[in-house]
Amino acid sequence: MPFGDPRTVVRERVMAVTPFDAKETADQQAILTWIDSGERLFRTVPPATPPKHLAVYIALVDEASRCLLLVDHRKARAWLLPGGHVDDGEDPQRSMQREAAEELQINPEFHEALGDGQPFFVSITQTRGEHSHTDVTLWFALKGDRTAPIRPDPGEFSQACWFDLDATDWADGCFDPHMDRFISKLTGALDRVTRS
Repeated sequence: MPFGDPRTVVRERVMAVTPFDAKETADQQAILTWIDSGERLFRTVPPATPPKHLAVYIALVDEASRCLLLVDHRKARAWLLPGGHVDDGEDPQRSMQREAAEELQINPEFHEALGDGQPFFVSITQTRGEHSHTDVTLWFALKGDRTAPIRPDPGEFSQACWFDLDATDWADGCFDPHMDRFISKLTGALDRVTRS
């Protein structure tokens, strides 16, 4: 998608998502209403101004081993997908690529069956801890390789690990509150790819 008006670009990215369930459908509609309201979409002053703003997640999926890379985020004190905030006026796809380079020192490929460059999942989340705010997050799924080197930013993360998609309790409170639903959507899509 060529870069144009930032609000239009963000709206098109959100519209590209096929919701998984009623919650994602409601979140997608709430995000579109927020975009159309004219409110500021981008964080302008760290850590939480405006109190609701865009973020991206990077879901590195090793399809062969059915694993997902997560990072132990120092500030959030939770296992999360790598990612970050969308800079003012930035295309969220570009934000995701920038964050992958900054936080992991990688340049991953889009996964054709999991969004193919568009977000795969959307969510609205009240963050934890000091400076709590609302993240409107676009989750991008990319091809991962658990044997390839990554260099997680030690200032952001205490460690990075690959988690088994099928043998992890994703409802555990140590993950993003939407992780259980995201994993259900992800594994369903991967299963369809395997069957075809």
